[in-house]
Amino acid sequence: MTAPLLRIRAEREQMSAIERRIADFILDNAQLMRDYSSQQLAAALGISQSSVVKFSQKLGYRGYPDLKYSIAEAAVPEVAAAAKADADDAPDVRSGDLWRCKTDAEAETRTINPPAVLDYVASLFDRANKVLLIGTGEDGPVARAFAQRLAMLGIVAVHHFDLPHLSASIASARVGDVLLAISEHGRQSALCGQARAMRERQGKVVSVTRHTSNPLRAHADVSLLVSAHDERAYIEPLLYQAGVQHLLDRLVVLLCEGRGDRLAQWQANLERAKSMPEG
Repeated sequence: MTAPLLRIRAEREQMSAIERRIADFILDNAQLMRDYSSQQLAAALGISQSSVVKFSQKLGYRGYPDLKYSIAEAAVPEVAAAAKADADDAPDVRSGDLWRCKTDAEAETRTINPPAVLDYVASLFDRANKVLLIGTGEDGPVARAFAQRLAMLGIVAVHHFDLPHLSASIASARVGDVLLAISEHGRQSALCGQARAMRERQGKVVSVTRHTSNPLRAHADVSLLVSAHDERAYIEPLLYQAGVQHLLDRLVVLLCEGRGDRLAQWQANLERAKSMPEG
């Protein structure tokens, strides 16, 4: 880990609640910091721009630009070099291009998912009796990780590895339960059938798919969308994965913000996990 990140991690426990949120975002997204302005970072966390500036100055930097470039140059030297390299330096140019593509895709994803929609989804999770989760293909591990984060917040979350087990859970679902279905293309007819069954049980369905027309969206009460468009077929999945992760991370932040009981539950579970013996 690079010097600025090491300092942030070392001083995190002595930071205020807002400072810890900024620190955690930077630690989780160090590779993207070069393309985040202080305004964008503040908007992503729902805090004031001045809080970001004060955080940077508290770490000994003149301002946020000095902090983010220090992190970028130390954490990803090849990208920092790309900013100074000639256009003929192909490997660095490609690295910078991927970075810019991810940043643009995440910005577009933020635009097509208004804050009011994310607030509503967060409130569904917050009030749910239980949240059922499933992800198709490479979305499976993403769904599982998000289920673990919901559990850390004290929300009953059940991750399903396959549709038969999901079907059994939906059969006993009731009003107030929520199904989160993550599927890049949203075309699995069996998954759409489970979403329809969940709504018939008076549960809520939240889908996460690409920003395309797809059957799963039609069966969801709320559709969260990911922008991942690129003419290169091998780049699009990378943009999609980055977009999904950022979208779910925003929901975690929303569940912590303004919900003191959830944040307290997260901190209590975190301390409990730290105290457990390894192995």
